[in-house]
Amino acid sequence: MLPGVNRILYASDIRPGSRPAFRAAMSLCGHYKSQITFLHVVEPVSGHAERLVRSMMSDDPSLKALHDESLQHVQQQVVERVERFCREELDASEMLADGQLEARVEEGSPWKKILEVAEEIDATVIVMGVRHQNSLLGDTPTKVMHHCRRPILTVPL
Repeated sequence: MLPGVNRILYASDIRPGSRPAFRAAMSLCGHYKSQITFLHVVEPVSGHAERLVRSMMSDDPSLKALHDESLQHVQQQVVERVERFCREELDASEMLADGQLEARVEEGSPWKKILEVAEEIDATVIVMGVRHQNSLLGDTPTKVMHHCRRPILTVPL
């Protein structure tokens, strides 16, 4: 085990099948009585798609409101997912204290945001699920590992 784990960053794509990685993060959190941040990163719309939407909405000021509203909706989905996981999979001895878990939704390049948030919260360890698709680990986990100076726990999904 890692010595002195006091802050865990769990990065999730919130796709089906990601529970084993969250379970590992929660297990670490329970073992070390640490803080955990659940992070989901929303990739920004491509420049072409944004120009298309702007042309259809003719620079309508409600575009920013719509964008902000959709991010809030994703934030609420993440919070509900975390609460559902805790209800369904944790027993009373594993329940977290108030303030021990923070759920965040950020917008940007996933691997860069994971590193930024890890730095911001001074994460002791980053926990990520790994989907074995085209490459050995996947684009985001590979880039995080190549650019990170913190321990990373990868969990096969």
